[in-house]
Amino acid sequence: MATAKRQVDSAAISALAPVAALLPIWLIAIGILWIPFWRLTSVSYPLFAFAALASGILLFSKSVQKLFLARLLDARQPTPDESAKLHQAWRRVAQANHISIDGFVLTVVDSNDINAFASGGHLLVVSSYAVHELDDNELAGVLAHELSHHLGSHTIALTIAQWLSLPILLLARVGFILQRVAEATSNAFNTRLSMLKFVGLLVSAGLTVVSSLFVAGLVVAQALSNAVGYSSEFQADRRAVHMGFGQELLTALKHVADDMQRGDDQSFSALVVSSHPPVRERIGQLESLLRTEDPFR
Repeated sequence: MATAKRQVDSAAISALAPVAALLPIWLIAIGILWIPFWRLTSVSYPLFAFAALASGILLFSKSVQKLFLARLLDARQPTPDESAKLHQAWRRVAQANHISIDGFVLTVVDSNDINAFASGGHLLVVSSYAVHELDDNELAGVLAHELSHHLGSHTIALTIAQWLSLPILLLARVGFILQRVAEATSNAFNTRLSMLKFVGLLVSAGLTVVSSLFVAGLVVAQALSNAVGYSSEFQADRRAVHMGFGQELLTALKHVADDMQRGDDQSFSALVVSSHPPVRERIGQLESLLRTEDPFR
């Protein structure tokens, strides 16, 4: 098999939809953050916005992903036992694709989902469920699936969306905090200061509206991300089949389906995040692919 190369598939293009949804709200958020800089330095808004957007390129640096992006995503470094198991499975996947074993950063997120996500250009995030409950072959299938997201360039738009979300989320949280402060202050006024109380309630209502606007933008972007995530998951599964790890991934998914049927301490929604298709649907697709496609072509 030749060295695996990154490509831009249809799922990578459709993943730009959440970015487009975030951009207008991001421009408003950046405008609010720009005001104090403008007052102190006279930096123009276009320059400030461009610098803020361009600085997101740093998230595609392997070292930045390891130090910053992993923490942003609540991922952690694997324990020694987890690391040994992960690297044993990852070595198989890397060698099958003729890529450097050290070319990607392996991290763990504490989750009951079978697989977590890929992000940036080098970050592979695997769930603690996958590390602890799956055998080496099944774990290799999961890692092949996550690598497929990178090879299909699915992570580019996702990383941009994560970067755009930061100032929006920050201002939404600050807005709700100030809203509570304004509401508490207005409630402290007695009837003799009814005008001040009215102003406080007015400010509180305004902050609520602005914060809710930011949250609504994030919700819309997340809904779009979940919608386009279905196609990216199926494309990643298909690529894993072509790598030669389709059977391993299929076995891992069946393992999850069996856990669900036994009523283990994982619910369906906990095992499969909203951007993933149902487990049984992925199983059906994989079984069909394995019957009709040559995994080594």
